Amino acid sequence: MSNTLDVSLGWPRWRRSWWYHATYYAQTWRGSVASTVLFPIFYLAALGVGVGHLVNAHTGLVQGQTYIHFIAPSLLATTTMQLGESESLWPVLAAIKWIRTYHAAVATPLEPEDILYGKLTWVVTRALATGVVYTIVIGSFGALQSWWSLTLPLIGALITLAFAAPLVAFAATAQSDGSFTTIYRFGFVPMFLFSATFFPVSAYPGYLRPVVQFVPLYHGVALARAAAFGAGSFSAIIFHLAFLVVMAVAGVAWGRHTMRRRLVD
Repeated sequence: MSNTLDVSLGWPRWRRSWWYHATYYAQTWRGSVASTVLFPIFYLAALGVGVGHLVNAHTGLVQGQTYIHFIAPSLLATTTMQLGESESLWPVLAAIKWIRTYHAAVATPLEPEDILYGKLTWVVTRALATGVVYTIVIGSFGALQSWWSLTLPLIGALITLAFAAPLVAFAATAQSDGSFTTIYRFGFVPMFLFSATFFPVSAYPGYLRPVVQFVPLYHGVALARAAAFGAGSFSAIIFHLAFLVVMAVAGVAWGRHTMRRRLVD
């Protein structure tokens, strides 16, 4: 009956998957308050004010910005990337293999694609909320210089989706979590440190700059800075957006295949 009502009202079935994640989060949200609210304040205070004081005293401005202004948008980008990672590896494997929540869901009228869309939509919802909090915190430190900074939550959501979609697809193929630790150590930690997050691309040796500019997080960092400062060429912004959109679309397409193969075939 409820499924018929969904169809008659034009509601997509995946909203039920989204609602499941939202209901579960409503019971566990207290555990994420620190990472959502306190961490941006601590990061900006420690790095922007603490380390920034030393940087400003010895080298002056970084690309025309004080150090706290320079790193503030990149912290939003790295946080939304980490949100996409943390919501998409162990939780998905648990729901498929250990707790088998997704198997229970696919026994209802939900299709594997509905489970995928609901999961990714929920992760994007969290990213939007986190982006709003980060934008407010960044603004309170005086690190926003353009009305384009209002798009920062949307940029953060795109970054999250660009990472979450392929990671959910990959997690649906995994038989154990052994590979997840390797991805985190050799993928996400280096990206966090070496995506022009804490120092500009010009600080790298010339032969490494193209490598840094190919790293997915770099495009998110560049977009966040462009929005915060109201700077950047139109062609560069389009390229950064296209890079992340292609990641997200490819991840969704892959996830449709891996989810169906793992849950139905």
